[in-house]
Amino acid sequence: MPTFPSVEWFQEAADRLNKSDSFERLGTCDLEMGVQVGDHYYEVDFEAFEVTAVREIDAARAEELDFVLVQSPEAWKAMLENIRENGHAEHHYTLNSLDLNGAEELARGKDYHRRDAFYRFNQTLQEFFDITSDMKTTYAI
Repeated sequence: MPTFPSVEWFQEAADRLNKSDSFERLGTCDLEMGVQVGDHYYEVDFEAFEVTAVREIDAARAEELDFVLVQSPEAWKAMLENIRENGHAEHHYTLNSLDLNGAEELARGKDYHRRDAFYRFNQTLQEFFDITSDMKTTYAI
C-alpha cells in the first residue's frame, strides 16, 4: 500500500495510467510536471503515450519543470479522498477547479508558455489522479 506522498505512490499512478486506454482516448501528452506536498517535490514526466519517469526532486529542479502543482498537504489529502469516495474528482476537487477557484494558482511556473501545458493536457493530468480512486493509500501528511 503506497504512502502519499512518495515516489512509490506516483509510480503506482503512472503504472496504472500507462496500462489504461487513457492516452488512446485523450491523445499524446508531453510535459515535465512537478508536484509539491509540503517540503517534498516530485517530478512526473509524460512523453507521447506514456509516463516515462517519476522521481523525488529538490526545489531547484522543480523550478526547471513546465509547472508544479502546489497545494497544502491537507488539500492534497482532501482531493485524493474525494477521488477515492467518488471514483473521480467531483467538481470542486478537479485540477481545473482547484486552479481557478483557489486564492493562488494550483499550477505554478515561471514561464507562462510552459505552464500552459497544464491547460492543454488537463484531462490527462486529471486522469493521472483519478485513476488512483481504488488505490489503497496511506498518508504521511
